[in-house]
Amino acid sequence: MPFHPSLLTFLLLLSSATSLLRTSAPISKRSLSTRCRASGSIVLCAEDPLSLPFPERSLEATLSALHSKSRAAADQQHRLRKVVAGAAAVADAADADRAAAAQQQSTVFLVGVGPGDVELLTIKALRLMRDADLVLYDRLISPEILELVGPEAAMLYVGKEAGLHTRPQEEIHELLLHFASSGKTVVRLKGGDPTVFGRGGEEMEYLERQGVEVKVVPGVTAAAGIAASLGVPLTHRDHADSVRFITGHARSECSASVEERYHWAQLADPKTTLVIYMGLSTLPALSAGLVDAGLTPSTPAIAVQDGTTITQRVVAAPLGELAEAVEAAQLRSPTLVLIGAVVSLYDPATAADVAVRQVGAASTLACTANELLELAAPRSPP
Repeated sequence: MPFHPSLLTFLLLLSSATSLLRTSAPISKRSLSTRCRASGSIVLCAEDPLSLPFPERSLEATLSALHSKSRAAADQQHRLRKVVAGAAAVADAADADRAAAAQQQSTVFLVGVGPGDVELLTIKALRLMRDADLVLYDRLISPEILELVGPEAAMLYVGKEAGLHTRPQEEIHELLLHFASSGKTVVRLKGGDPTVFGRGGEEMEYLERQGVEVKVVPGVTAAAGIAASLGVPLTHRDHADSVRFITGHARSECSASVEERYHWAQLADPKTTLVIYMGLSTLPALSAGLVDAGLTPSTPAIAVQDGTTITQRVVAAPLGELAEAVEAAQLRSPTLVLIGAVVSLYDPATAADVAVRQVGAASTLACTANELLELAAPRSPP
């Protein structure tokens, strides 16, 4: 195939640009761009040094691309939302109009507050807690988080635990409907994420059928929060390429035994991290079922009571010994169980540090809650 002259020109220009980038003398973006334009009609050099192939970037070029947070926010407006300068104020005004219209409707907020650590609260959850007229809260909400609810809010406990339900779920549905219909700002606080084994989906369905708007505010689910506090990644290229969440607690009307309830071959995948919510009472049967399905008894496993809080307790043992170790330690609910090769990365010193970090965290966050909300509030450009 004949060698095309334009290809030769391109290669020569590319070689010239590469040599410029590799010189020891500093080259500004403007001078580099000017020299590139002077080389011919083909522009090989981009204005932004970071658009060059990675091996050709110098440290100086990377450092020259550092910029302020206001520039970053403006750039992200364009990258993610395709909003040009000046259009942000219009978008903010439209958001304000939508928010005002929503206030005229009956709305219930299903708010996840994470596994217990107050510093894992989202700013959105914090804002709604501060503004709520009425808060219905579950058993698993830590007292430190409840301290952050606005002082004018009325509180109603609707928690459940094994053998002791203060109110049946159907009554909770009716209470949410009643309070929402009164025009109050109703917040339903749930531990972890409201739609991960939290019955948030049932409450949402019921209220929407009655014409009540429901807004879900996600929270850090216990699996993610507790695993992170232990220094255990849920997935890892060398250990697990998937993660599966299951509940060890069946519906009250379920008559199937634990042995009949699960697809054991799927759960026993050695490349999957298995996380069991509410599995304390069924842990012996679950462990035996996994071993019978082929998961080795030596598989690393860990059980965590009151994860991410000052009362956190951790029991680590091979899968075949975990149920006995948990019983000996007398762990109580709520206890989360993680099973899989990733647990081999657990460092006991990391878990011991959790209690130290928790001390004073709630009071610190309470003092700065208003500042956080003010910082997070959308602002019109100057």
